[in-house]
Amino acid sequence: MVRARRDELRAHIVEGRFEGVRRQHSLGKLTARERIELLLDADSFTEIELYRRHQASGLGLAENRPYTDGVIAGSGTIDGRRVFVYAQDFTVFGGSLGEAHAAKIQKVMDLAISTGSPVIGLNDSGGARIQEGVLSLNGYGGIFRRQVEASGVVPQISVVLGPCAGGAAYSPALADFTFMVRDTARMYLTGPDVVEAVSGHRVSHEELGGADVHGTYSGVATVVHDDEESCLEDVRYLISLLPGNYLDPAPDAGARGAHRDRRPRLAEIVPVEPNRPYDMREVFAELADDGEFFELHEGWARNVLCALARVDGAVVGLVGNQPMVFAGVLDGPASQKAARFVRFCDAFGIPLVTLVDVPGFLPGVEQERSGIIRQGAQLLHAYCEATVPRIQVILRKAYGGAYIVMDSRSIGCDLSLAWPTNQIAVMGAEGAVNVLFRRDLAAAKDPDALRGKLVAEYTEEFMNAQYAAERGLVDDIIDPADTRAALARGLAMVRDKRKAAPSRKHGNLPI
Repeated sequence: MVRARRDELRAHIVEGRFEGVRRQHSLGKLTARERIELLLDADSFTEIELYRRHQASGLGLAENRPYTDGVIAGSGTIDGRRVFVYAQDFTVFGGSLGEAHAAKIQKVMDLAISTGSPVIGLNDSGGARIQEGVLSLNGYGGIFRRQVEASGVVPQISVVLGPCAGGAAYSPALADFTFMVRDTARMYLTGPDVVEAVSGHRVSHEELGGADVHGTYSGVATVVHDDEESCLEDVRYLISLLPGNYLDPAPDAGARGAHRDRRPRLAEIVPVEPNRPYDMREVFAELADDGEFFELHEGWARNVLCALARVDGAVVGLVGNQPMVFAGVLDGPASQKAARFVRFCDAFGIPLVTLVDVPGFLPGVEQERSGIIRQGAQLLHAYCEATVPRIQVILRKAYGGAYIVMDSRSIGCDLSLAWPTNQIAVMGAEGAVNVLFRRDLAAAKDPDALRGKLVAEYTEEFMNAQYAAERGLVDDIIDPADTRAALARGLAMVRDKRKAAPSRKHGNLPI
């Protein structure tokens, strides 16, 4: 009898309220349990605190005490690897966070940290449970503190599948990766009503904090999807590329013979002419095993690319300038995007490969006023403090401070390779000639002819492929077709690199 009663109660809790489930589906959203089922391996989920209920009594809460308190929490596996997960249940109190709800999330995070396992949060919540007052805010604070403690210890993935408003928005912002689904996900600190009341500007939920807003403008969303199914499948794929924690290596797929692999198409992808654009994604595909890579922040700061991939079975972080957008120059957002990715890879022992084709930093009054110096310094700081294996490959242009910042030998890369088309210089030849020979050009009868002659001479003397190599700033000039093989050999050479960080509490990142 007791067992039957327990089984009946458990089944009732798992099934959920019919009206709540129906409404959730009518909104185009899956339930919390359906999401967990899609995310984890079949029959691998172990739930904790299924019977947890809030203990609040004010404002009618004493008569409404549903089990789970609006969040499903526990652990399971993805491709056999342990993860911890919580999924907010919008069918219970609108997924709002109260004291018991927060305690369950905090317990999952504590277990993830102590076992060295990734933690995944599925967010679908109306925010703080107003009826519980300051206890809700205290609950958020406990979650945020644990996220900071877990930072660099275990990977943290946040998936926004519904509303995520107010203080709750800081949780995805603190995560290593944030996924959002179009049309259903929304994330903002203050909603449309508050915005209208304060500014008089009427804006929709989607315009204010939709997936495309954060995927394109704010950079908070790492990946944006059209539906929950593909989103959760992508989370599974990301997990396959990540270590369980900072002490474990990323999963190795086994050697693929890349050290003998020639890719002649690379020379066709990248034009010899320094000003002709091409898609750096095509270069990534030629270097990665099976042409597969996981791009991060695809819609934000598109002039730089960041991706996780495998080279000869081993996971690496790829950073590359994108000549298709602003000619691949570095600006503030691009510097911040790359800096965060570099720091993540360094925290979790993932080697870095930096593909350089950069004409410099973006000039302009707006850039200077928005803090491009400080933002560029973030990328510089990130590379300088990184102790993982680092390989730089210069494809074409590498000018000025942007050359230094893109993991040059001077800031600590372990191996610098260059194509025969490389041009490493303070600036482009024409710009240098205009500065150095300004008076001569002004006095010349035929300034265009003189400029052409001087540009050719400057290029020959200072921008030839051998110049940096002869001075020890480039280790080897390689055939573009051999780039994948050279990377595989280079990564194998520095795989066991050990470099301790200086003894200090922490550096002061220029944020």
